[in-house]
Amino acid sequence: MRHSALPVGKLDPGLLAGLLGTIPPDASVLVGPGLGCDVAVIDTGADEYLLLKSDPITFATDEIGHYAVTVNVNDIATAGGTPRWFLGTLLLPEGAADEEMVAAIYSQLTAACGRYGVVLVGGHTEVTHGLDRPILAGALAGTVARDELVTNSGTCVGDAILLTKGIAVEGTSIIAREKAAALAAAGVAAEEIAAWQGYLHDPGIGVLRDARAALAAARVHAMHDPTEGGVATGLWEMAQAAGVGLQVFRRELPILPATARACDILGLDPLGLIASGSLLIAVAPEDVGAVVASCAAQSIPCRQVAEAVEASRGCVLLTEDGATPLPRFDQDEIARLM
Repeated sequence: MRHSALPVGKLDPGLLAGLLGTIPPDASVLVGPGLGCDVAVIDTGADEYLLLKSDPITFATDEIGHYAVTVNVNDIATAGGTPRWFLGTLLLPEGAADEEMVAAIYSQLTAACGRYGVVLVGGHTEVTHGLDRPILAGALAGTVARDELVTNSGTCVGDAILLTKGIAVEGTSIIAREKAAALAAAGVAAEEIAAWQGYLHDPGIGVLRDARAALAAARVHAMHDPTEGGVATGLWEMAQAAGVGLQVFRRELPILPATARACDILGLDPLGLIASGSLLIAVAPEDVGAVVASCAAQSIPCRQVAEAVEASRGCVLLTEDGATPLPRFDQDEIARLM
């Protein structure tokens, strides 16, 4: 019997959960693979836990070295950790790769590692048949003190869910870099497109500073880096990891004007657009002010966008017209666009 081909994007949550459920447990693995889990946590017996993460760059073709290091650093940051050692597997397209391409990507990698205090310790590079673009898969190891670990499962009923920066920094930059001609044809000025392309660096797709600002201000219950599938899927993953429901306040979701315009032109939903650059933070309600103020001191916008409720109430989006189910995007809007 021939099965249907899987669509582009994340695996169906049910399928993925079933596959992960077959993995044998290990006593040294404190946090292993699971829906909504950003990083593995390993107890080696040392004073610090070992944090492990891997993530590929598949949508973007420009500055993939910067993307690869930063998105992996982001996940280490969600655990309250310090990023340390990076490995990259670089697959180059046959017939299109040259020494200039390889040198540019390695320059991006080393610059990004230096920015975060990370050491590039290894990996693999080859020219690969069947690719139309370079693919860079990164793996990052970090550490965190035993009493400073933050896990995705820590969200409690009654917690406030905060979001830093806006929606969707990474998606807007990718659109501007990969679909500049379509934006220009729709009337977007060249200087605006260039500014949107610059979102990769300003406000930037990194959240290490965001996480550290939150941790300095309060006891953070959980953090999550919304990436593929956008903020809506990131909220779903955060809820699933903790076994809670969410009430999401649509009017509080900070959709960037550039994102709204780009999505309107291209027929995309900003809530399902890849969203690196924002950080979801769960804290007790009484700590909201301190976290918002700490982020503001670092020039990082931060606001409450949701409240954790009992799991039986599900994940809903509260709008002026009432409550609707919170959408989930197992296929990112960027993947649909491409």
